[in-house]
Amino acid sequence: MNVLFFSPGFPAEMPYFARGLKTQGARVFGIGDQPVESLPDVAREALDHYIPVRLMWQEEAVLAAIEPIHQRYPFQRILCLWEPGMLLAARLRERLGVPGLNHAQTVPFRDKEVMKKVLAEAGIRVPRNQRAASVDAIWQASRDIGFPLVVKPIAGAGSADTYRVDSADHLAEIIPKLNHVPEVSVEEFIDGKEYTYDTICANGRILYDNVAWYRPNPIIGRSEEWISPQTLTLRDMDQPHIQAGIQLGQAVLKALNYQTGFTHMEWFYSTSGEAVFGEIGARPPGGRSVELMNYGCDIDVFSGWAEAEIKGSFSQKIERKYNAAVVFKRAQGQGRIVDIRGLDDIRREMGSHIVCENLLPLGAPRRNWKQTLISDGYLIVRHPDLQRCMDMADRIGSHLQLYAR
Repeated sequence: MNVLFFSPGFPAEMPYFARGLKTQGARVFGIGDQPVESLPDVAREALDHYIPVRLMWQEEAVLAAIEPIHQRYPFQRILCLWEPGMLLAARLRERLGVPGLNHAQTVPFRDKEVMKKVLAEAGIRVPRNQRAASVDAIWQASRDIGFPLVVKPIAGAGSADTYRVDSADHLAEIIPKLNHVPEVSVEEFIDGKEYTYDTICANGRILYDNVAWYRPNPIIGRSEEWISPQTLTLRDMDQPHIQAGIQLGQAVLKALNYQTGFTHMEWFYSTSGEAVFGEIGARPPGGRSVELMNYGCDIDVFSGWAEAEIKGSFSQKIERKYNAAVVFKRAQGQGRIVDIRGLDDIRREMGSHIVCENLLPLGAPRRNWKQTLISDGYLIVRHPDLQRCMDMADRIGSHLQLYAR
């Protein structure tokens, strides 16, 4: 099978999805705006051919670059797992007659207001919301919905430019920070814990699913620099409140008539005991969450996704052995990393329960924590017992410290 795969070198997980396609027998044609020599080794080794395109997000430029190759090696799949390219990939499928999500089917996964409208019409509980493309529209939505509320980009990903707003005075402070965002969603604030429901589907069937818990909720973790945000993949998915979210997610996939690929849904379990939809993307989660799925079951989810896309199956045995948590660290100070404290203690205490260490080395420049969840690195721990896994993750959050100067 000939597969055109968007942006095999970025974001950081994409090379492993490219490798997954290769392991499942695909002929992989990568397309991106990086020079081939800049691609990670994993990506280069997975690709049969690479198509560099300088004007990566212009439809006609991309079409002109791929049409000659498509004529010689017809693409059976055009796959994009990165938000900025999803609508473009849908357009290319339509123009080249390749199966998969078309433009109309992709829009509800990218436009949060369309998304919520479709789901509300299907009877699914979504936050009350309004679209706003002007300051006046934001103010009107705030009056209609009431405080507290959340303001976030219509087509955003993650928690970038997302704000909880508690009052009119607070909204007046937030609005200038959104000048660069062309259109926002103003929606009801849901008070509760935030989870994910992630799936790999083929032909409308869920072949693999996963639930993760954000600790704390991203809107908090992405707003306070001192916090070490966590994502924790749950071993026990039979808990009643988790089952409520799974049933919600299944209803969402049915309402959107989703067929094949990865999905990442975020939802809330409210303080009143209600599962409430947040948003969904036709893509995998970021923030090393796919690695957590691998560590939770000792499988290769990258390859499992590729198998679902190419063969319509997921043949790996799914046995949920562990809870797995990733803890992201943010250095104190500015400049370059000059000290890492507490790591030796944590290694002694947790031993083999630490399954991944990926911290910036001494001398590396500190990253901008507002622009990347990964921040200055992370540790992943796992344990069959949920409380023990949480305790280890919290210990890393409080005891492991990076310093920059």
